Amino acid sequence: MSNKNIGIKDVAVAAGVSVTTVSHVLNKVSYARISPETRDKVRSAAEELGYGPNRLAQALRTQRTGMLGLVSEDIATTPHAGRIILGAEEAAKARGYNLMIINTSGSASLESRQADVEALLERRVDGILYATMYHRHVELPANLGSLPSVLVDSVATGGNITAVIPDEEGGARAAVGALLEAGHTRVGFINNTDDVPATTQRLRAFRATLDEAGLDGDAAPVESEVSEVQGGYEAARRMLAREDRPTGLFCYNDRMAMGAYRAAAELGLTIPADLSVVGFDDQELIAANLYPGLTTVALPHYEMGAWATENLIDAVEGKTDLSLMALHPTILSCPLVRRDSIAAPRQ
Repeated sequence: MSNKNIGIKDVAVAAGVSVTTVSHVLNKVSYARISPETRDKVRSAAEELGYGPNRLAQALRTQRTGMLGLVSEDIATTPHAGRIILGAEEAAKARGYNLMIINTSGSASLESRQADVEALLERRVDGILYATMYHRHVELPANLGSLPSVLVDSVATGGNITAVIPDEEGGARAAVGALLEAGHTRVGFINNTDDVPATTQRLRAFRATLDEAGLDGDAAPVESEVSEVQGGYEAARRMLAREDRPTGLFCYNDRMAMGAYRAAAELGLTIPADLSVVGFDDQELIAANLYPGLTTVALPHYEMGAWATENLIDAVEGKTDLSLMALHPTILSCPLVRRDSIAAPRQ
């Protein structure tokens, strides 16, 4: 008997169970009361016979295609944020779904992004993920609400759609806390100039953490520049030129921290003996390859992609109501990644 002629009845006979049991096992029906031993027996029989569920028949029965859409604002071309896609792909595959990705530009017009969503709708995806390269507020195409949808690393402007974002304040608290634990009492912050949630939230957490440690957060030095290597360098040069220069620096991201490394070297300061530095993002190509390795805070890109996909599939399958989750975004933690850029300040 060829694989093409193998049916669910053949699997049932080989496993010594009912057709319904085979269907429940192979379609991963969560509520079915089937023992682990029986599940293993059915899977083994199906594998030996070369049988797989008929996806076309499933689609006709459930009115679902098993396809999810992902609108990616620049993420596909951004190495560290690309882990959002990896998390989404692996979560989708584990649930028997495939992912269709459309990469768009964050600067694209609303009409252009609406056309991208329309392209996914025409392909009858079951739900849509909308992910941005960095945490921000985004104006969404109106047609996004026609299917179950989840935002990744962004929140909607003027609308309630389920979203998952990083804990910017918690990550900043962890970064500043690492400097305080090492004994630093003069801590500065090199911040971003862009009007995005991370700029204000990390600054607020920086000052609050110092206040809670008995230091004056409002008086702590803050320098703001474009969040790139050159911006970090220029901000660090100004900060390190102060008579009461800080012994510890918290940098808005790892690129700015790289610039701070250069500024410290030009001033004859050794990291971490003379200056401790902590970054944000955990961009592996930077943080792990600076010397000494940069202690930084990791953004949960993979976890956000996986969380969004799991909850989107649950909504598609009628197991959850996304509208109940839309009032407040889900916030995922940003863990500290310790390397070698922090030490106790010189006495």
